[in-house]
Amino acid sequence: MKIAIAQLNYHIGHFNQNLQAMLGAIDQAKSKNSDLILFGELACCGYPPRDFLEFDDFIQKSNQTIDTLKSVSGDIAIVVGAPSVNPVPEGKDLYNSAYFLYNNEIQHIQHKCLLPTYDVFDEYRYFEPATDFNIVEFKGKKIALTICEDIWNIGNENPLYTTCPLDEYEKEQPDLILNLSASPFSYGHVEERRQIVKANTLRYKTPLFYANHAGAQTELIFDGGSLVANSKGVIVDELDLFKQDIRVYDLHEIEQVETEQLPEHSKMENMRQALVLGISDYFAKLGLKKAVLGLSGGIDSALVTVLATQALGKDNVKAVLMPSQFSSDHSITDSIELVNNLGIDHNIIEISPIYDQFMEQLSPLFEDRPFNVAEENLQSRSRGVLLMAISNKLGHILLNTSNKSELAVGYGTLYGDMCGGLSVIGDLYKTEVFEMCRHINKDGEVIPENIITKPPSAELRPNQKDSDSLPDYDILDSILFEYIENRKGPKEIIAMGFDEALVKRTLGLVNRNEFKRYQTAPVLRVSDKAFGMGRRLPIVAKYLN
Repeated sequence: MKIAIAQLNYHIGHFNQNLQAMLGAIDQAKSKNSDLILFGELACCGYPPRDFLEFDDFIQKSNQTIDTLKSVSGDIAIVVGAPSVNPVPEGKDLYNSAYFLYNNEIQHIQHKCLLPTYDVFDEYRYFEPATDFNIVEFKGKKIALTICEDIWNIGNENPLYTTCPLDEYEKEQPDLILNLSASPFSYGHVEERRQIVKANTLRYKTPLFYANHAGAQTELIFDGGSLVANSKGVIVDELDLFKQDIRVYDLHEIEQVETEQLPEHSKMENMRQALVLGISDYFAKLGLKKAVLGLSGGIDSALVTVLATQALGKDNVKAVLMPSQFSSDHSITDSIELVNNLGIDHNIIEISPIYDQFMEQLSPLFEDRPFNVAEENLQSRSRGVLLMAISNKLGHILLNTSNKSELAVGYGTLYGDMCGGLSVIGDLYKTEVFEMCRHINKDGEVIPENIITKPPSAELRPNQKDSDSLPDYDILDSILFEYIENRKGPKEIIAMGFDEALVKRTLGLVNRNEFKRYQTAPVLRVSDKAFGMGRRLPIVAKYLN
């Protein structure tokens, strides 16, 4: 039996585009004499469709896609994900389903059993879990159909669930496991996925074909990395990360493979590719083309400028330099060196006159109070107004340049540097920003060295440095990681050896600034716990205060 895996980039709600991509993949699979082609989870409608699932018209369009695919399934089996209607009044209205189409008919529909409802996942809001597990017989082989999370509870060891779908299927002794996935990227997930697939094949002594999405849906980035493993637990192949691909495998031949030859992955390179894909798909799927951003001479805006140029091309990125009376000379010279290295368009707008006019108008209200954050934020908001005006007038989308450390402790100004349609590096801690810039420069200087080595500063008052009010980023980011990613409370973090006063101050800043994060742009997710839909904390709360 020949099995094709189609690793495609779907577009939520763009049924015709998704259909055409699948039809093209089917033609390729047929040309290689494939018996079966495997697509991803909810491929017909895209993942995650969220509340679009509550629209009857949305479900009807998905069903029409299934009908069209059924009509071309005469001599090839098509296994594809789509929502299906629950025919009984009890429970949720829909199932998350895998359709097995063959001979121009729906041969079988298998529903997803394990519905993740944590972090970025909210499937139990929409879907009813499967309670029946039926094998599909095709060309003399018994096939177990599973959907994404269904293979992540090996031997019922996952405490989130009480059912292990493959334990149920094992009673029928399947010859083959197919898994339709929509598994989003995080920098540790590539290796986790390999280990899960390997563990399943070792436990059940059954080959497994795993098809993932490759593309971004707003903040979620799907990295592909589809896998084929044989019954001996050998991962025979891994499709490329962050790319669409179609590959065909002979079931008998993969069973003969004894050793693995998998590519090594670099955390920084994977994160870079993920962010570039996140930017490019955000623009392409919204029908956008050009981006604008404020280039300060600092490392954060420099990194976003490079990533945006890689994603959109040098002709589609505009950098705006907006020095004030507090800006250093090198903030301009470093920025100009960067835009020259990249070959992108740039403009310089002095904000001193704008800032002075604000101060003049506000002086009766400010009276003789000392210079503080109010004056600092006026500079940031002056820049935000200019950037949003350029965005509105030219149709360029403003990219946000805040990093995760700043977003965590509130070192960003609402309606100033927190403006933007997309937060590019909002899931990279400051230490990771430095690491990625070094990675980008490994084959030659793209980002000027002075941008990387000079002390970080917002340059909102004379001789300002981040270290004036924050600890070293190595320490700060370690505390933030334990609180945000590992969900450890203050006592646990202090017990790890961190200074008690610093821990309490840092966590207090995180909690007090939750209101800002509710108003920021969508953050491209590259970690296991990004700000946004996967981290839901109340704004008004007493914890840690």
